[in-house]
Amino acid sequence: MRVVAILGPTASGKSALSIALAHALDAEVVNCDSMQLYRGMDIGTAKLRPAERDGVPHHLLDIWPVTQPASVAEYQVLARAAIDGILDQGRTAVLVGGSGLYVRAVLEEFHFPGTDQSLRESLEAQLAQVGAAAMHERLQQADPQAAALILPTNGRRIVRALEVIELTGRPFTAALPEQRRPFYEAVQIAIDRPDLDARIARRVEHMWELGFVDEVRALEKVGLRDGLTASRALGYQQILGLLAGECTEQEAFDATVTGTRRFVRRQRSWFRRDPSVLWLDGTSPDLIDEALGAIKS
Repeated sequence: MRVVAILGPTASGKSALSIALAHALDAEVVNCDSMQLYRGMDIGTAKLRPAERDGVPHHLLDIWPVTQPASVAEYQVLARAAIDGILDQGRTAVLVGGSGLYVRAVLEEFHFPGTDQSLRESLEAQLAQVGAAAMHERLQQADPQAAALILPTNGRRIVRALEVIELTGRPFTAALPEQRRPFYEAVQIAIDRPDLDARIARRVEHMWELGFVDEVRALEKVGLRDGLTASRALGYQQILGLLAGECTEQEAFDATVTGTRRFVRRQRSWFRRDPSVLWLDGTSPDLIDEALGAIKS
């Protein structure tokens, strides 16, 4: 098996497992966490520092400035180029992350609906006027399934969903291919753990100790607040509110923990719908051997 995907909710232990598997399989890692694509967003995304990568080559980290809107279509091109380069060397590619749509865009035959610049600008103007919450309510009426998958604060994705609905006359979720055909032969392993709520609280506390607030303060100076995607990232959005005087530090901390737990439920829901994903217990002492067994079988 030449492509392995390590999936699952935030804070489940994907990065640690990916490093172990990369050593065992002579592999290189391709990032599939949409927020780790951004330069400088390190602490709040739990991005592995170079020393923590333990000599394993990593691809698609720190490729975009925080002012650049995320593009799944652009990521698809970059990720497939990275994977193809790894395979051409006779090595294994390990795709790691919890961004479900990004995973599908890479591993499956996946073509994106077109865009209309004037319609996009109109929807973005409406977003600026009424806010993301109101636009999300509109999406809820047009496509409840899409609304359930997109955070009410993610204005850019809400706009994109509404754009596709207006262009195609169909729900945004109908744009996802019904017949799922693989682009790569891959094994997909998701890890979860029963102690995830407590683990998230400890993780956010550790991020604060590492200087998360200072990281956001520095990124604000290079345009984070204006970044349509990056400014909405968990923790970053809450700390931007803190820096703007909209909440206390404790409120920003608590909102980050709560928001992360809510996001984890969405990740679980997304990956659990895929019968091809094999789930493993991240607390198992034999996790690495179980993962290798799944890959080799």
